[in-house]
Amino acid sequence: MEGRLPMNALISILITFLVVVLVLYLIDRLPIDGQVRNIVRIIVIIIGILSLLKYLAVF
Repeated sequence: MEGRLPMNALISILITFLVVVLVLYLIDRLPIDGQVRNIVRIIVIIIGILSLLKYLAVF
């Protein structure tokens, strides 16, 4: 069993991934400038990656 993630960690990773995808979709729907949209996308992706790394016990 060593090296395997517990089920609640897998569920948390899946939920985090789905939330990031949903937020990115909603950002695309906003009537904002393209450059601002790209900056917000990058921020959301960075936050999502950091959250996933937390669940993988890197931090």
